[in-house]
Amino acid sequence: MLVLFIVSAAAAAGPGTNAGTLQAQAHALGSRAHRAVLDLYVLDTRLGNAQSRLAALQAEAARLGNEQAQLTLQIAVTRNTLALSQQQLGENLRTLYKQGDTDPLAVMLGAQSLSDAITQIDGLNRVADQSRQVVAVSTAAQTRLSRLRTTLASRRAQVDADVAAAARTTRELSAARADKLSYVSSLRSSQQLKTAQIGVLEAKAQKAEVKSQTIQAAAAVAPAQATDPAAATDPAPPAPTSATAPSGRTVTVSSTGYSLPGHTSTGIPVGWGVVAVDPSVIPLGTRLTIPGYGEGVAADTGSAVRGADIDLWFPTLAQALAWGRRTVTITLH
Repeated sequence: MLVLFIVSAAAAAGPGTNAGTLQAQAHALGSRAHRAVLDLYVLDTRLGNAQSRLAALQAEAARLGNEQAQLTLQIAVTRNTLALSQQQLGENLRTLYKQGDTDPLAVMLGAQSLSDAITQIDGLNRVADQSRQVVAVSTAAQTRLSRLRTTLASRRAQVDADVAAAARTTRELSAARADKLSYVSSLRSSQQLKTAQIGVLEAKAQKAEVKSQTIQAAAAVAPAQATDPAAATDPAPPAPTSATAPSGRTVTVSSTGYSLPGHTSTGIPVGWGVVAVDPSVIPLGTRLTIPGYGEGVAADTGSAVRGADIDLWFPTLAQALAWGRRTVTITLH
C-alpha cells in the first residue's frame, strides 16, 4: 500500500518540484532578511547619532554667530567710549593750557597762595591720571577684542567644517539605509514567493494522497480476484515501458541497503519500498519486484547509484546492515 502512495506522490510532485529544497531556500532567505534587518538597526542607530551630532553642531554654530554679533557690538561701543574719552581729555588739556603753566614747579612759583598751588597741582595730577586710565582701558579693550575675534573666527571655521562633515555623513547613512530597506523588501518578496510555491506543492501532495486512497481501495479486492480462476485468465493492465529496461523483464543488479530519514529526490518522504535507481537504466516510477525485499518503486536517485545498481530503503540501520550488499535479479513491471 505504501508503494502505491509513493508512486502517486511522485507523479503529483514531478521531477522539478522539491518541497524540501524550496523550504531550505525560504529558510535561507529568512535568515538573510533577519541579518539585513539587524544591519538596518545598526544603520538607524548610526543615523540617529549623526543627526543628533549635526543638530548639536548647528546649534553651536548659531551660538557662535550670536557671540560674534555681540562682539561686534562691544567693539563699536568700546570705540565710541574711547572717542568720547579722548574728546574729554582734549577739553581738559585745553582748559589747563588756558589757565597757565602746566609744570608743577612753575605752578608753585606763580601761585598766589599755597592753597592755590595745591589746587592747580591736583588738577594736573587728575588730568594725568585720566590720561593714563584712558590709554590703559583703550589698550586692554583693543587687545581683548582682538583676541576674542581671532578665537571666535577660528572656532566658527572649525564648527562650520564639522557641520559640513556631519551633514555629509547623514546623507551617506540615509542613502545606505534606503538601499538596505530595498534589499530587505526584495528578500521578503522572494521569501513570500517560495512560501507560495511550497503551498502549491502541499496542495499537490494532498491531491496525491486522495488518489492514493482511491488506488488502495481498488487494490483491496486484488487478493480475491487472484483466487478466481476466471480472473487469472484476464489480461493484466498495461505497465510502463522503458527503452533501456522494458516492462516485464528481469534485470540482475547489485543492491545495497540504506536507512536515512528525509525525502527522495522527487520530494516525497522516504519509506519502505523506496528504491534509488539510475534513471537511465530504470525509469523513475517503475514498479519493481525484489526477491527477499518485496515490492518497490523506483522513486529516488543518488550520486553513487550508477548503471545496474540500486539502493533499498529500510526503516532501521540494523535491517539495512543485515541486507548489506547483494546481487539480486529483479523484475520490472
